[in-house]
Amino acid sequence: MAFGIARGARLSGFSVGAEQERLLQADGVLDAPEELVALAAAAGYAPAFQPTGGYPGLRAALPNAYIEAIVDVLVGPIAEAFGLGAARPARAQGAFSLVTLAPEALAPPQRAPHVDSVDPMQFAILHYLCDRSAGGTAFYRHRATGFETIDRNRRARYEAARAAEPAPEGYVADGAPWFEQIAHVEAAVNRLIVYRSCLLHSGTVPDPTMLSSDPRRGRLTANIFLTLMPA
Repeated sequence: MAFGIARGARLSGFSVGAEQERLLQADGVLDAPEELVALAAAAGYAPAFQPTGGYPGLRAALPNAYIEAIVDVLVGPIAEAFGLGAARPARAQGAFSLVTLAPEALAPPQRAPHVDSVDPMQFAILHYLCDRSAGGTAFYRHRATGFETIDRNRRARYEAARAAEPAPEGYVADGAPWFEQIAHVEAAVNRLIVYRSCLLHSGTVPDPTMLSSDPRRGRLTANIFLTLMPA
């Protein structure tokens, strides 16, 4: 199946927080997002979490054709927006993702903002296939260290500070008391955002009673992790 990028889709960018990290956003990305949702509904899902953490729900494989279509159109804009110069994909992998865990079932790491990688050349591409009632994605500053991104040089100091900070109960909201929210993007069907995987972030879940394992009703996203390298 071919995945057509909508002709009217436009990518915009803005900076967040004191570190002025870039965040890209586009609405109306695919010509026919319902076709991707239909594939998601027919996919086979498995738990993505462990007793110690991980994604708080279910995941299934994304079609390679979808990953290729999205990556092809975004490599150039990502390289430009993040000041990388000429770049090309080194690796891209992705999954359909459904948040399903009840708040009381979350492990401590799932109750706090996180990073997906400390590699500044890895980017998260998050495509919402759910509406604003599902929440969105928020970005944070760690109050004790002032960090908004975590790279290899910051990791040890950040982890030492976090070791003394118990996670509040439930899904992350404003991040208090240990974090401060610096930006929030609401979910919207066929909206896509891009950010560095090392930027502290969390999915927001305003009403956990609405979580569902049904891809047509639940908090469904298509997630791609893209690592770039110099061209």
